Formats: sequence, C-alpha cells, structure tokens
Amino acid sequence: MSEFLWHKSYPDYIPKTVDVNQYSSILDLYDQTIAKYGNNVAFSNMGKEITYGELNAKANDFAAYIQNCTNLKKGDRIAIQLPNLLQFPVVLFGSLKAGLTIVTTNPLYTSEEMQHQFNDLEVKAIVILENFACNLEKIRSTTKIENIITCKIGDMIGGLKGGIVNFVVKYVKKMVPKFNIPEAVPFTKALSMGSKYKAAPVELTHDDIAFLQYTGGTTGVAKGAILTHGNICANVAQVYAWLGNLFVPGKETIITALPLYHIFALTVNCIVFFSCGSKNVLITNPRDLDGFLKDLKKNPPHYLTGVNTLFNGMLHHKEFDNIPWKQMKISIGGGMAVQDAVAKEWESRTGVPLLEAYGLSETSPAATVNPIDGTHRMGTIGLPVPNTDVKILDEDGNALGVDEVGEIAIKGPQVMKGYWNKPEETEKCFDGPYFRTGDIGYMDQDGFFRIVDRKKEMILVSGFNVYPNEVEKCIVEHPKVKEVGVCGVPDDKTTEAVKAFVVKADDSLTEEEIKEFCKDKLTNYKRPKHVAFRDELPKSNVGKILRRKLK
Repeated sequence: MSEFLWHKSYPDYIPKTVDVNQYSSILDLYDQTIAKYGNNVAFSNMGKEITYGELNAKANDFAAYIQNCTNLKKGDRIAIQLPNLLQFPVVLFGSLKAGLTIVTTNPLYTSEEMQHQFNDLEVKAIVILENFACNLEKIRSTTKIENIITCKIGDMIGGLKGGIVNFVVKYVKKMVPKFNIPEAVPFTKALSMGSKYKAAPVELTHDDIAFLQYTGGTTGVAKGAILTHGNICANVAQVYAWLGNLFVPGKETIITALPLYHIFALTVNCIVFFSCGSKNVLITNPRDLDGFLKDLKKNPPHYLTGVNTLFNGMLHHKEFDNIPWKQMKISIGGGMAVQDAVAKEWESRTGVPLLEAYGLSETSPAATVNPIDGTHRMGTIGLPVPNTDVKILDEDGNALGVDEVGEIAIKGPQVMKGYWNKPEETEKCFDGPYFRTGDIGYMDQDGFFRIVDRKKEMILVSGFNVYPNEVEKCIVEHPKVKEVGVCGVPDDKTTEAVKAFVVKADDSLTEEEIKEFCKDKLTNYKRPKHVAFRDELPKSNVGKILRRKLK
C-alpha cells in the first residue's frame, strides 16, 4: 500500500528511480571525481587545506604501502580509529584503492569494546590516533591484528605548525597516555615508504564489501552491517538526486561536524559531497562550540549536517547570530529525532529549514528525507529516496494502512546484505526483502512518514505505550528547558512510569512547572511522574542522548 501512496507527494524535481549503476564501485566514483576536480580544495581541517590532487597522491602512497609493505590482501579488514582529521580521508580512500574492507571504529571505545569489535570482524590492520593507542596495547595480543599504524594529530598539517600541534598535544595538554607497541609504524613513515612504490590497480565490483559498519541494530547485539560498494554507490545516487538542481558542483562548502566513523557523515558528507567536488571542512571536536563557531565564521557553509543536540547547542551559543548564514542552502538533521522547537527556532534565525532525514547503518544510511523545494513537513522524516519502498508492518509482518502505528520496514538497493557472521541476527531483521528497522512509526494521509520511537525504548504505563520522543518534544518546548531526555523507571502500580531528565536554560525552572506545562499537551499516562535536573545529559560521541544511561 505504502509503495504507491507516497508517490502522490513526491516533488516534481525528484525522479522516482535513479541509475544506481552509475559507478561500478566507490573507487570508480573516486577516480572520476579526482579527474574532474583535481585542483579544487577537497578537505580542510585546523586551517590546513588539501586539494583533490594532493589527497590522491597521499592515498596512492598509503595504498602502495599496504600492497608492498604489509601482508594484507584484497578483502582483509582494516580498522580506522580516528577523529575528523585529514588523515581519515587519506586512509579511507587509500585502503579502498588497496581493495581492503574498512571497519570504522569510535576513537573513544574502551579496550574491551575494541577487543570485541576487532575479533568479531577479524580485523587484521588498524590506523589509530596515538592518543588512544594505550587501549590498543592492552588487547593487542588477544586480536588478529598484524599491522598497526599510529597517527599524530598534526601529521597532515605538516611544517612548523604541525610540529607545534603535536608537541602541545603530547607534552603541554598531556593528551597522549604512554603506550608501548614496538611494531607500530608511524603514519608519516608509512606514506614515505609507500611513495617508493606504485599502487597496483584493484578490480572492485558492486558485490565487494566496502564497509563493516558496527551497530547495535534492532536487537541491541553489537554486530557489523555488511555494506557493499553497490550499497554505497546506490545511496550516493539516491541522495544526489534528492539534492536536485540546488547543488553547484565544485563550488560548495560542506561542514562535517559529525564524526566520519558514523554512517551519516561517512556516506553523505564524505562520499556524496566528495563526488560533487565540494570543500569539506572537518570539525575535529564539535563539542568545543567556541572553536566550532569560529570555524563556521571562517568557512560560511552551503550545507550543514548534524544531530538535534548539536543544532540545539549552537542555538544557545552567544555567537550563533554572528555566523554568516546567508549562503546556506540546506541544513539536515539525522541520527536522532529533530525536535520541532529546535527546527522552528533554527529556521527563524537562519532563514533555512532544518530538514529531518532518516536512515540506519543498515541502509547506508539514507532511506527517507524531507524535500528541499519547500514541501517539507516539520515533525516528519520525509519521503522515501528514489528506488526505495517503505512499509509499516505489524508484529506478524502484515502491511498497515494510513495513520496505523507499526514497525518501519525498508526495501531498496542501499539495504545491507546482512550482519557479518551472524546469520540468525540477519534472519530476525528481514521480512522477505524488507529490513525491519526496530523503529516505530506511521505514514500520514499525504504519504509522509513519522517516527514515534525506538521499539526497545518504548515505556509501558498501565498497558499503554508511551514513546519518549513524544514526551521530549513536549517538554523541550518549555522556554526554560535547554535539553531533555526521557526514559521509563519501575513503578509498583503502573509497571513503569515516565521520568524526565532536564537541563535548565533558566535556573528558576521547577519540577512543578514542567508537570503543569505537560498537562495541556499530554494525556495523563504520558506525563512525567518524576523530574530530575542535571547539568548535562549522557550522550554518544555523535551527540545522541543515551536514554539507557539515564536509567
């Protein structure tokens, strides 16, 4: 049913289908882009810029190092455990040139989390920032990792400035704990060794695995989503079509505040905008809002992507209105629900809508996006991207109708092939060709989809389902509230009760004010029974509020 209903709302500028075979692999996309935009600035970070041509030279050196100075072969897994630095795209594209499969790893993982991921995905090589190498040392002997490359923050900055950055990071700020990994090769040495060779071409097709993207998935069990070159190339074509004629190839600036190890930034910021010849400004630490907004002043964005907490934090910064927003064309929120109050204020102060998009690691990630032609709907996740069908299913896999709440299921060329070495987990999350997302939502009368909440974060109050998103969206509209996270807590009478954790925007805010505010907006069982105030809320490195930690 949904396959055709949402077609009526499709804007004229978006084709219903696109050619997902435009590129034979990510490497084909890369080579075509380098040929077109060699002299353009590709990436910028900490004041250092590199052109597409310079990036290609470094990526070739890295690929040649892999092929000639290690025992790695096509299909072997290499972990990239780096924040947003210029080293990331060099290693990313260099590894793809060598035919490797990439495992992106959160730099802030504990040694135990690293051990689990590396063993689960049979990682054989790693590129890691030396700031985190002490964690690798602890579990090094328990893994199959044979090749270790360590980076310093200033390695790609080079010259006197790069040396000063590395000295300050290690000896002044003392951000590099001691570690002892004798076999580790410094990143700069690896590039130097690789420069003595020529990288051999590697044949890649849509069926080759590009990324093993680690995710909790729908069941909460950490596992690697298998994303092929075909999955990523399809999603690039789908997102590019969605951008329409608004995009001017080779002339745009994209701000990447989300970490590149996150699937949203990896596909959309790094690969889609790369294919368009954009200047990509990498933000290493977006939590440093003072530094982040300074970067925005120096690099006025055409496109800005982020999560709700990032946009909300920016709106509360004293320098926000001093940013030159005039040339910005699109701001997109993903990774978590965009709250209406944040979207409204963002649009009123920048003049640009904050469009909500939706996807998962398992969908490469873009599945639905709000249109950019003014027909977007606030509070929705938009319409399916081309070549994609979205359905709402009940527990038995039956398709539901308009406004009926159920589990969101997605079919399209961007949907993963399964979970690495986990056939049972793969089987659980597929209903035929449809990937069951674990997200609860519905399709409205106009074909736009709406998220209610995560299935596993639903709160059960006296037999009624309460979705944290709905309660959070209500509470955050209070003018004295800066941030809020909601979860369920045990209750003798109602099984669970709603508890709100609030960060104040005004110190005078009280628990009673919040409860009174909710009376006219939420039915009784949805209202918070408990309110706790916090100076900050636990967040992932991407900026998602971690509800499980609120408990």
